[in-house]
Amino acid sequence: MLKRKIKPLKRAKKKETTKLSLQEQLAQKRQAKENQKKLVTVLSIAIAAGLVMALPLALITKPLYGLVVAIAMPIAILSFCYPRAALWAFLIYLPFNGTITYWISNDNPIMQVSKDIFYIPALFGLIVECAKNKKPIFVPKKLIPTLTLLFVFCLLALFVVSLSNEQLPFCESLTVKFLERPEGGLPIRVPCKEGSPFLQGVLGLKVLIGYIPLIFCTYYFLDSKDKLLKIGRLLVVLAIICCSLAFVQYWLLHTGRCAGTREMTGNDLFQAQIAARCFIGGSVLFSPEYGQIRLPGTFASPWHWSWFLVANSTICFANAFSEISFFWRTTSLVGLALVFINAIISGQRVAFLLVPLLIVILLILTGQFKNLKQLMLIVGLGVLLFIGFSLFKPEFIQERVDSFVSRWNESPPQEFIVKQLQFAAEAQGGFLGRGLGKGTSSARVFGPITFLETFHSKVILEIGWIGFFIYMTFLTSLLIFAFQAYRSIRDPSLRSFASSFWVFLVIISYLPYWYPLDTDPVGIYYWFFAGIIFKLPIIDKQEQQLKENPSLNLTETLKRKRKKLSLA
Repeated sequence: MLKRKIKPLKRAKKKETTKLSLQEQLAQKRQAKENQKKLVTVLSIAIAAGLVMALPLALITKPLYGLVVAIAMPIAILSFCYPRAALWAFLIYLPFNGTITYWISNDNPIMQVSKDIFYIPALFGLIVECAKNKKPIFVPKKLIPTLTLLFVFCLLALFVVSLSNEQLPFCESLTVKFLERPEGGLPIRVPCKEGSPFLQGVLGLKVLIGYIPLIFCTYYFLDSKDKLLKIGRLLVVLAIICCSLAFVQYWLLHTGRCAGTREMTGNDLFQAQIAARCFIGGSVLFSPEYGQIRLPGTFASPWHWSWFLVANSTICFANAFSEISFFWRTTSLVGLALVFINAIISGQRVAFLLVPLLIVILLILTGQFKNLKQLMLIVGLGVLLFIGFSLFKPEFIQERVDSFVSRWNESPPQEFIVKQLQFAAEAQGGFLGRGLGKGTSSARVFGPITFLETFHSKVILEIGWIGFFIYMTFLTSLLIFAFQAYRSIRDPSLRSFASSFWVFLVIISYLPYWYPLDTDPVGIYYWFFAGIIFKLPIIDKQEQQLKENPSLNLTETLKRKRKKLSLA
């Protein structure tokens, strides 16, 4: 009797599910046809606009510029119309930006910002979408006071300092460059400009705060736990691909198929050179006979690659401990191993120190050392890698250690940081700073810059002490609110992701050495991870509701399917 009662119930349930699925399939077909028509229309307009802009430009200037516009214009239009698809493309393109730049244009400054062809139109597309649907644009609202203060101060510095310097005459046009002091002493230099201070300031502003809106983009990009897992898996796959390509690059250099800097002379033997580039990426330093190895991987320069490895140690760690799939946990461990090996062979001291150190800090601060299975796997993996290098290449690790120790002894980090801060404090000019972009490496295309190797001293130089305190207040408030958000999460997997990303934000915010927030991809992943943390409490509530009421699973699945049909 029990079986007879249960069977009809099962059939009834199945019948109801099938009926709903058929209705949804019909709705999906109608929606798919509408989306297909929209895509064809938008694509036609985008290609036509690209050709209209590209053909005259190719005839007037160079065919290459026309080709770039013909590709960029359709991408920009499609990114505006389909912002979520554009953000997927943005994440995929980011690690290969340097390689594509040198393949196409050989270090053209415009190509260095080519990744923004996905980001900026997608940003405006999401803003328009939120305005239409009456959704809040400033998320989270708690950040509005400090963000507004920072934005206003940066605009003040841009227009008061950079724009006023734009009105000065060019230095080469001056007949008299120095004036004598009436009281005697050193002569006074006549104020003048080199390059374009205002354009330099605009680019400096974009580098300093231009990716903060990624918090907003990510907030509306991420809509489910399933998408978070897909993002994590994509980033792990990208890390594995890039690290594998970097292995090939190292093998080509090691076997002599690429010469590197070995055949160069003088200082060129000890500096990364674009002329020595090999297979992927940009500038290479490879003079092993002098113990000098700096590989760029898929990025434009070795220091970009080192920060990519640092960022991906966090990404692979987060996925290894937070994934719900055994396959992807294992894949993440493979990615972590590849990142660790590349931190050694890349020759970059920052990666050599920070990658293992960051993994240890993450284990302690996220509480993952309690997860014995994963912990033993990571420890075992580390031991195997160390033994492997010790057996096959014992001198290689010793060279890296000697390089790190010698650098530390020659210029102790604490003394170096103090000197950088002292220099920035003396050179800042006034309370608004010396001008946005004056310490930004990428802004040198618009004029001379002062190269500083620490981020905080660079901020002091550009916007002064007041601007520095405002900026650090904003970062600190972001960390506090992000901490509150992640502590409110109940789902173990989501909480694990949030804790790993939060630790990464803390380290990057207060790290006094180098300038990771000015460097791809850390300067992008930082704000992207912040957006993820702020959205996770909402996704956590969705997951809790689904657990309490399993019947919502079907409705939620159908809603997500509808969203997937629209690439926007």
